[in-house]
Amino acid sequence: MPASDTLHLMTDRMDEVLRRKAAALAGGGPERAARQHAEGKLTARERIDMLLDEGSFEEMDALVRHRCRDFGMGEQVIDGDGFVTGHGLIHGRLAYVYAQDFTVFGGSLSETNARKICKIMDLALKNGAPVIGLNDSGGARIQEGVVSLGGYADIFLRNTLASGVVPQISAILGPCAGGAVYSPAITDFVFMASGSSYMFVTGPDVIKTVTHEEVTKEELGGAHTHNAVSGVAHFQAPDDGACLRQIRRLLTYIPQNNQDDPPRRSANDPPDREEPALDRIVPSESNLPYDIKDVIHHVADAGEFFEVHEHFARNIVVGFAHLDGRPVGIVANQPAHLAGCLDIDSSVKGARFVRFCDAFNIPIVTFEDVPGFLPGTGQEFGGIIRHGAKLLYAYAEATVPKITVITRKAYGGAYCVMGSKHLRTDINYAWPSAEIAVMGAEGAVNIVYRRELASAADQEAARKAKIDEFNSRFASPFVAAENGFVDDVIVPRQTRPRLIRALRMLENKVDAMPRKKHGNIPL
Repeated sequence: MPASDTLHLMTDRMDEVLRRKAAALAGGGPERAARQHAEGKLTARERIDMLLDEGSFEEMDALVRHRCRDFGMGEQVIDGDGFVTGHGLIHGRLAYVYAQDFTVFGGSLSETNARKICKIMDLALKNGAPVIGLNDSGGARIQEGVVSLGGYADIFLRNTLASGVVPQISAILGPCAGGAVYSPAITDFVFMASGSSYMFVTGPDVIKTVTHEEVTKEELGGAHTHNAVSGVAHFQAPDDGACLRQIRRLLTYIPQNNQDDPPRRSANDPPDREEPALDRIVPSESNLPYDIKDVIHHVADAGEFFEVHEHFARNIVVGFAHLDGRPVGIVANQPAHLAGCLDIDSSVKGARFVRFCDAFNIPIVTFEDVPGFLPGTGQEFGGIIRHGAKLLYAYAEATVPKITVITRKAYGGAYCVMGSKHLRTDINYAWPSAEIAVMGAEGAVNIVYRRELASAADQEAARKAKIDEFNSRFASPFVAAENGFVDDVIVPRQTRPRLIRALRMLENKVDAMPRKKHGNIPL
């Protein structure tokens, strides 16, 4: 071929590359992009630009096209096919990302863009980096039938294989219905934007037809519903931008993969700082509430605590903090809600978080103030035994450094469950206010001394004396310390420095599970 013809061909091909890439960048066009903005939503590419470090995005498969020729789809071909995939940096660290473009075929999943997602998930596994999905889709592409459904199943498989290997994060920034909800459900954290995102297996119209229930999309599967009622979502943000900033913040606490350590930062708070306010934080009356988050804020570096599942099962608090610049996972009973009792929802919430921390080498710090499991037929019929066992299983299985601080009540089976020494917890501290027993003194005295109290001349005085005796003999932290179940009884103000010194000591901890394929957690 003459040189002039070669040059002409190259010029044509370069022009074609530019034209196709311009078409991919345009997506569904300015009109549909404007409609996204009118609904308070960003476009797929705007979301990626906001999520990743500036200028770091490297797109893959921008020229992919669908292969469907039915229902007139042969005449509707857009480069990229409604999904934007690639990799970039977040805080200078590698991350893989895919974003559904609602302006192209409603962001529906086709066979080809399912392969785009699978490609970056495979790369994430090979290279040990997080995968972040920005979901805004009408679901499976109906025109493609079963091959679209097959694409979902291919993604689900990779979600499962990647679980516990690389962090997986889902942001729901629009509709997510039917089979599309199961990929986010398998991932580690689900973020939702208020007013513009929703998730459900079957929509309001189907529900009305089948069960005759009237419900709106927001009531059925909006951000508040899944953050506060179902627990499907972990974070709620007012808009897309705030949601993406939350994801960036989350990644400052977690490692790139299960072989990596969490990212440390320069300590911005003296490691030996004592907090006198902690000496007064637990009320003198054991039935009075206090906010366990105050304890966490006093102990954490600069008082910063990144709470997970804030609006769901509020009787337990979970989230991330730094201690001497090192990320830790915090699990804490919340006396300010349901007296800190464990119930079905809080057990599942705590178990899920503990297992994430253990999978990704994040030490677990537990603050315990638990009077027991929540009583009632609703809990028993709902399977509190099975669900409570999930939290027990998660703590027992975890091999990361584990430290527990008993601030007040540690009663019955709940004492065992919340990171007790018996579950391979490395360091267990108690405050002087700790009450460690099978049950509270009042209830115990009524059972143990029932006959003696019945025959007493002054029953009330006798009962009070027995309660004091029971507290002294059985419920104080010193009894547990004498048995080695508590390593030390510490002054509350010294909690932060004691935790930091314990974490330093445990830095090179090695523990393991017996050889097996996997356990059978009581799901």
